[in-house]
Amino acid sequence: MGRVINLKSSSEIEKMLEANQIVAMTLAMLGDKIKPGITTLQLDSWAEDFAREHGAVPAFKGYRGFPGSLCVSIDDEVVHGIPSDRVVLKEGAIVSIDFGVKYKGFYGDSAVTLPVGKVSANKRKLIDVTRQSLELAIQQVRVGNRINDLSRAVQRYVEKNGFSVVRQFVGHGIGSQLHEAPEIPNYERKERSPRLLAGMALAIEPMVNAGTYEVEVMKDGWTVLTLDRKPSAHFEHTVVVTEDEPLVLSRLQS
Repeated sequence: MGRVINLKSSSEIEKMLEANQIVAMTLAMLGDKIKPGITTLQLDSWAEDFAREHGAVPAFKGYRGFPGSLCVSIDDEVVHGIPSDRVVLKEGAIVSIDFGVKYKGFYGDSAVTLPVGKVSANKRKLIDVTRQSLELAIQQVRVGNRINDLSRAVQRYVEKNGFSVVRQFVGHGIGSQLHEAPEIPNYERKERSPRLLAGMALAIEPMVNAGTYEVEVMKDGWTVLTLDRKPSAHFEHTVVVTEDEPLVLSRLQS
């Protein structure tokens, strides 16, 4: 973990805010459109068109060969689901949408998990617990705290509610690169973790499973599934450490 953590200047943070607001607007737009019968490729098309209309480039498309602009993961798919015209949203499913853009040389990245129509009480709880675990992690984004403080906040809340946190995939630093140092696990690691400094930009993204934390990658090389095929939820915000309150760049501004 010897990689250098880049601290962002105020002008860089301003560009990252613009990028993340495009992401936030895209996710809000998609949230209004999600209903049974829509294909995941349609969601992808709407997202890419919206980003480009706002002068941004989809960050995931072509990234290490990923074919879509959007990661769309349904029910037992954890992350990195590939958009397809053959995958149709069904009533009662939950769908995780992860989107990123590059704008003025900087990246924005955020994710939400949304119900398709009416969902079971357990799926609703899974969504609520995952969303709240992210908020608890954000509260720990303060100068002098460590990455482990974020990780601990997520893990304790999730496990207290009977769910598990994915260990194979983690959050990350972000800026002029989509993935920068440091790694941000959603579980507490034993080794000493980096201390938070003003200007650090963090993509914090709890991935929470209803059953086991264990996952596997499908033959497509991308889509991650829960090993027990129980549902999973995913929320993400891009957050900057400041001398004061955490600055959530990807929270939609009114």
